[in-house]
Amino acid sequence: MNYPERIERARARMENMGVDVLLLSVGADLPYFTGYEAMPLERLTMFVLPRTGEAKLVVPRLEAPRVVAQPDVFEIVTWDETDDPIALVTRLADRPAVAAIGDHTWARFVLDLEAALPSTEFRKASLVTAALRMVKDAAEVDALTRAAHAVDVIAREMHGVRFSGRSELDVHRDLVDRMLELGHQRANFAIVAASGHAASPHHEPTDRVIVDGDVVLCDFGGTMDGYCSDITRMFVVGEPPAEVQHVYAVLMDAQERAVQAATVGTPCEAVDAAARQVIAAAGYGEFFVHRTGHGIGTEAHEDPYIVAGNVAPLAPGHAFSVEPGIYLPDRFGVRLEDIVVATAAGPRRLNEAPRDLAVVA
Repeated sequence: MNYPERIERARARMENMGVDVLLLSVGADLPYFTGYEAMPLERLTMFVLPRTGEAKLVVPRLEAPRVVAQPDVFEIVTWDETDDPIALVTRLADRPAVAAIGDHTWARFVLDLEAALPSTEFRKASLVTAALRMVKDAAEVDALTRAAHAVDVIAREMHGVRFSGRSELDVHRDLVDRMLELGHQRANFAIVAASGHAASPHHEPTDRVIVDGDVVLCDFGGTMDGYCSDITRMFVVGEPPAEVQHVYAVLMDAQERAVQAATVGTPCEAVDAAARQVIAAAGYGEFFVHRTGHGIGTEAHEDPYIVAGNVAPLAPGHAFSVEPGIYLPDRFGVRLEDIVVATAAGPRRLNEAPRDLAVVA
């Protein structure tokens, strides 16, 4: 990844927004600009990026061996257990009029920095960084594609896997193991929800045993070489009832309409509307209870969000999920999710696994 170029783009945006210094701690912004992912510790790590001058990466001394030195991007500044890292960051920030601080920075550090810099106006770093991270370059799209194709393999493999007689947790562990085996450094989530449980979009897998006739929702993804995957596919144990087939057909149509609507220049909310209109016309509008999609990159959920009210137009390089769902309380739920990239040639699906309602044993 071209970190110096990212730094220069950030500085240009800081100049336009009147931000004097960017202060990044835990969260995805830090590795985006430095390649280093901080552990979520009570010990402060902070990237201090002034609008002009040298960038500094402040890290606890015991964490310094984990940092890959990049002298053309930043200088590593370490602190010891008896040092005051807030005082160190305050000195390096040099009394800025406006500081943009990482959205995921722990409150204890934000409050301490506000106390140490009483004349500084603090803003969210995402006001600077989100617009930069939203647009993926070719290397980022390649990374997202590799991650998507890895979970595609799993989705295909699951067509031949026995579900009946296994618990949701057992299938969950199976998905996690397969993601790690296929090159993901970590599994971020693996939702496995049978029948009535699938009516809860973010169901936590339980020891509930899957039986004949169950509709099973599998939504899983992880991080591979710094970029995320996210896919949802549906399975049914035995021949699906007519109602399930009908609802799923509506869902497939809604997802396809939304994907095809995701052209450059189209407002994000129009993509959401394309899916929502199909589901509402079929009489299931009240059962589509979430947005149609979310951006994806170094985080599983990031800008742009495909939701009503987001009038921002899609641009080349925007990567996002398209995942409408229909959830019938206490009965069953269905969702279909692919990752899509907006391109000048039209929307490009990164996921290629079959989208049918897979009949399994």
